[in-house]
Amino acid sequence: MSADRLRVLVVDDEQPALEELAFLLGRDDRVGEVRTCLSATEALRVLQDDPVDALILDVQMPGLTGLELAAVLSRFKEPPPVVFVTAHTEHAVEAFDLNAVDYLLKPVREERLREAVRRIRDTGPSVPPEDKIAVELGGVTRFVARSDVLYVEAQGDYARLHTAGASHLVRMPLTALEERWRDAGFLRIHRSLLVALDHVDEVRSEDGRCSVLVSGTELQVSRRLTHTLREQLRRSRQGES
Repeated sequence: MSADRLRVLVVDDEQPALEELAFLLGRDDRVGEVRTCLSATEALRVLQDDPVDALILDVQMPGLTGLELAAVLSRFKEPPPVVFVTAHTEHAVEAFDLNAVDYLLKPVREERLREAVRRIRDTGPSVPPEDKIAVELGGVTRFVARSDVLYVEAQGDYARLHTAGASHLVRMPLTALEERWRDAGFLRIHRSLLVALDHVDEVRSEDGRCSVLVSGTELQVSRRLTHTLREQLRRSRQGES
């Protein structure tokens, strides 16, 4: 992202929300120009003639939605960073599947919008963003980076992400994360456990049972998956040497 001040396009079908976002962005000295549109269709027309550095999109709009507009933009040669704003959290996973830089809940607080601008400045179109999972903490949506996840535990139709200092419950089955993160070094070691191989510190065997130590936590490995675990660890360690 250029060091010059940002040119931002804000898209929201509600005039008061549009004006409030434009006002708050205008108070940020990292933003040089703010344009506004009341529909995603109008935004597409504007972008054809006048590219911008970033977009702030309402998720739910009549006609073409913010998510649909972001999907169109993702096919651009150099898609601009996108920040979503919404009164709801249920579209957070879809938003990050579209490589959104951030996801803000209405009413948007100025300090939270400033953080979104920082993320825009730190994002370059040529660098694919790391996969992140949306989690809700006290009514605020945050995003956990895949690289911070040590292991994942199944809890019914949900999954609990365990990081170094916390755990987060997400509305996503373990099988979905297993498929999504398989190529990133995550391995199913038990019907209810998915572990990041890079974070495995020890493999223990006792009385024919196998377990792994991950950041001080011992996790059981099913007999059926023990050989696969050892083989995958061997390959990953060889790749590091």
